[in-house]
Amino acid sequence: MTRATLDKQPGEVAAMFDAVAARYDLTNDVLALGQNRRWRRAVAAAVAARPGERVLDLAAGTATSSLPFALAGAFTVPCDFSTGMLAEGRKRRPWLPFTAGDATRLPFRDGVFDAVTISFGLRNVQRPDAALREMLRVTRPGGRLVVCEFSQPAWAPFRRIYTEYLMRALPPVATRVSSSPEAYVYLAESIRAWPDQPALAGRLRQAGWERVAWRNLSGGIVALHRGVRPRAA
Repeated sequence: MTRATLDKQPGEVAAMFDAVAARYDLTNDVLALGQNRRWRRAVAAAVAARPGERVLDLAAGTATSSLPFALAGAFTVPCDFSTGMLAEGRKRRPWLPFTAGDATRLPFRDGVFDAVTISFGLRNVQRPDAALREMLRVTRPGGRLVVCEFSQPAWAPFRRIYTEYLMRALPPVATRVSSSPEAYVYLAESIRAWPDQPALAGRLRQAGWERVAWRNLSGGIVALHRGVRPRAA
């Protein structure tokens, strides 16, 4: 069994995702009850990739999240620090330029991307504030950021039901469909410990992003945060 702990040591997190790479997309479909497809569509609409643009998709895994940007005509770079995820992605989508990279030390020049996005990955970064600053660095002035991440349901009764699902139902379901169910115990714990929508918005602002806003998906189970890099003075 491979899992990380909430101190999110990069080596442990990478090894955990290496272990689940082969069945990661299938497991997510089952655990999210198919809602993850709706979330990907919302991300694609928020990024609004256009032909000729450069889009960086961080924590891209097998690049399922990257496909809408590439199909829109943008030069799309799927980036991840899990070598297992990258290897699985290259098998399925060899035409995409998969790149190994740590979100806190990105291997790209300043201001090279029109848009940067990360879906369900910022929560797994040991230093998320450093990652948000790195995303700012590699985004051109006036470029955009889209963060899709698990969050806190807005309605208190639903929040209690959701927390109960995370801690009680999710691990047994993962045992049936995942190649490493212990990883999904970490998943549940990390979601519960993650900041809510206003707190994450504040962290985007502190990292230097402007015009920060968010909207809830699926009642706040997931939140879509957006920001813009300030234009040069």
